[in-house]
Amino acid sequence: MSQTVSPALSRSQDQRVADVELCQVSKYFGGEAAVKAIDLTIREGEFFSILGPSGCGKTTTLRLIAGFEQPTSGTVVIQGQDMSRTPAHRRSVNTVFQSYALFNHMTVKDNIAFGLRIKHMERSQVQQRVADALRLVKMEAFGNRYPAQLSGGQKQRVALARALVNRPAVMLLDEPLGALDLKLRKEMQVELSNLHQQLGITFVMVTHDQEEALSLSDRIAVMKDGDIEQIGTPSEIYDHPKTPFVADFIGDTNLLRGEVEVADAEWVRLQTLEGTLITVKRTAGMPADLTAAVVSIRPEKIHLSQDLPQNEGNCYSGYVKHVMYLGTHLHCVVQLQSGECLTVMQPNRTGQSLALETPVYVSWMPADCLALAA
Repeated sequence: MSQTVSPALSRSQDQRVADVELCQVSKYFGGEAAVKAIDLTIREGEFFSILGPSGCGKTTTLRLIAGFEQPTSGTVVIQGQDMSRTPAHRRSVNTVFQSYALFNHMTVKDNIAFGLRIKHMERSQVQQRVADALRLVKMEAFGNRYPAQLSGGQKQRVALARALVNRPAVMLLDEPLGALDLKLRKEMQVELSNLHQQLGITFVMVTHDQEEALSLSDRIAVMKDGDIEQIGTPSEIYDHPKTPFVADFIGDTNLLRGEVEVADAEWVRLQTLEGTLITVKRTAGMPADLTAAVVSIRPEKIHLSQDLPQNEGNCYSGYVKHVMYLGTHLHCVVQLQSGECLTVMQPNRTGQSLALETPVYVSWMPADCLALAA
């Protein structure tokens, strides 16, 4: 098993061919739509994540790519071939599950070799491939152990090796780190990223963990109720969400509903339902005829001070309603004079917290917030 970087990774994203394409794919269960006519293109060699809350259709989408489900309508294309009616075992993909799905009565080596033996591969070739796979996931010393003798992280490495030993064109990851504790999950995220860089094959991961998707992915698709709300790079999804749902689901944000009072080519001025006036810098994707909007302000974009700030486009007085000390930051809830509450992430520069009921000012620049169509 080669550990060199695939030529696909040396080409720009625009030059890469599509490894997976979903064209108007729908899936119904008992008359209920789990996936609604989605279009999706996953490029060769990229790490692509499908992100969304429980029941949004992300796992069904992965199962449609794997062949465990067949689409009610639409086409599933893998490496240029229509696989819509092709069974799972004949597709050039392999899946890693959250539950590991290892055979408890088999050793680690036998678990990894299982798929190769089903294909009647020569014994010497099987042994070499298994050795390569164990080396790749740093499990060479555990080949003769059984799953019950392994930790959760070790089991996940074996599950990865079992999938990789078949040399798939596309690796499918279904909540692969969901069963691990936080520290081990962080470690395995680094291992996944390293594996992807080494192998250069296409990774498609389903997760509900926003931080995991942001840290690992080249691109992310955010799903809601069987639809794709937005596809983009992590920075596009986080800094330029297209809908209030994406803004709220990816990280923390403050959402304030309002009506547009004044708008021109550069600025939009809104009044929230509670009467707060907010100025927003117009962005390229903002509708020209925007009337009702949701303003999104990330907590880390808001400045908090006890003195009246200068030269901030949006500035409001209030008082501290709640404080959580997080070490590097203070997580504050500030209630404005209007009654609205804003979450603020304040860097911990002094080592001191803020007392409740402390009068403060919150402020941010018009370019640091977004006006999204309501």
